[in-house]
Amino acid sequence: MSETTEILKKIRDIGILPVIKLDKVSDAVPLAKALAAGGIPAAEITYRTAAAEESIKAVAKACPEVLVGAGTVTSIEQAKSAIAAGAKFILAPGFDPEVVDYCISKKVPMIPGVSSATQIEQAVKRGLKLVKLFPASVLGGPAMIKALGGPFPDMMFMPTGGVNTDNVVDYAKLPNVFAVGGSWMVKDDMINNGKWDLITEESRKAELAIQGFSFAHVGINATKAEDAEKIAGLIALFGFPQIPGEKSIFNNKEFEIMRKDGRGTCGHIGIRTANVDRAVAYLSQFGFKAVMETGKHTGDENSPMKFVYLLPEIGGFAFHLVRY
Repeated sequence: MSETTEILKKIRDIGILPVIKLDKVSDAVPLAKALAAGGIPAAEITYRTAAAEESIKAVAKACPEVLVGAGTVTSIEQAKSAIAAGAKFILAPGFDPEVVDYCISKKVPMIPGVSSATQIEQAVKRGLKLVKLFPASVLGGPAMIKALGGPFPDMMFMPTGGVNTDNVVDYAKLPNVFAVGGSWMVKDDMINNGKWDLITEESRKAELAIQGFSFAHVGINATKAEDAEKIAGLIALFGFPQIPGEKSIFNNKEFEIMRKDGRGTCGHIGIRTANVDRAVAYLSQFGFKAVMETGKHTGDENSPMKFVYLLPEIGGFAFHLVRY
């Protein structure tokens, strides 16, 4: 796996790239540590202030576990400055061909901003697979990204601008959304007043929010097909109609009766999520592991997962993730 691929995979797994404006270099390292403690070991430090270059340098040196990049890069000079300071990736608010080409020539991941199909076409011509839709909320939000998936099926998007806890799942569950950019967990007043614990808390909330976890169904194991039919018939009496399948019987969407013993001592519980790969990465920090042989993908084995079981069991139930 190339370094560029590893960097982009890490951004995808985190799912949220905090957009940061720093007035003081001394705030850079405490902020990076607060983000990492909250489950977001990444930062886009923007070139909106004179402190950007030294802040990137400070984080790159003191916090190697944090993926630090440069944002709001609008010139080759800023790109040179950011790369020299240790930025692992570059983002721009718009599409400047000279800046994009320079970063590509230096083999530094470049995520240019786009606001039109014409700009996306320019990215495609340069072999880019990821662009930043900015400002996302003004340009139509999730509906815009969904529409762009038609003419640009291979392009992934990082919506930035107007993304927050309330709408982050609306973006994250789209198959062509790679990650999101936002600053709701690192507001200026939090940084300027040194509220590092609050930033950590808000980062945790943001990381949980982007997973979009919700209950899908409960699975009940039957030892044989006849027992499954009987169980499904009884559950139907509560107003959950039966939907027969080859391996199981669903009662509406809430209950799945396995025709023979399925995974889990007592059965299984399905959990919906916006992105299975991202959810697996998120849950790994709490000791969960994906049972990869149970995984199903949206395409070939290199495509995103749409289903996978987890270990360990909880209360005798196996848990599996399923994409919205």
